[in-house]
Amino acid sequence: MRDLPRQLSADELAELFEGRTRLVELLAEQEDPLGTADAVIAELDEAEKLEALDAHPAIGARSGLSARSAAEQGDDADPAVLAELARLNEAYEERFGFRFVVFVDRRPKAEILDVLRVRLDRPRDEELETALHELVAIARDRWERG
Repeated sequence: MRDLPRQLSADELAELFEGRTRLVELLAEQEDPLGTADAVIAELDEAEKLEALDAHPAIGARSGLSARSAAEQGDDADPAVLAELARLNEAYEERFGFRFVVFVDRRPKAEILDVLRVRLDRPRDEELETALHELVAIARDRWERG
C-alpha cells in the first residue's frame, strides 16, 4: 500500500479518474491532489462535476473499459445480472443526468445491483454528492494499490 502522494501529474491523475477532465486539471495543480480532492470538487460547477462522473465507464459495460476498470469490475458475467445492470444504469442516468459511479471494491455485480437500486430512490443532490465521493474513493484505492 502506497502513501497518498504529495504531487501527481495530470496524466497520472487522468488514469486514476478515468479521463482528463477539469477536475483532473485542477487536482494536478495541488500539492496533495488526493487529499484535497473533496475541496476541489466543492469548487466545481455542476457541468464540471458531471464531466468527472461521466468519464467513468458504466458498471457492467463490456466495452470501453480501461484495463484497470475491467479488473476492478471482475468477470462475473451472468447475462441476467448484466442485463439488469444495463437497464438500471440507463434508468439512473435518465433520472439523475449523470453516470452511476460506485466503488466496486471487487464486489460481485449482483451485489452492486442492490446498491444501484437503493441509490435510484435518493434525491438528486444527495446522489450527486455520493457519486463524487465514490469517484474519489476509487482514485484513492487505485493509487494505494499501485
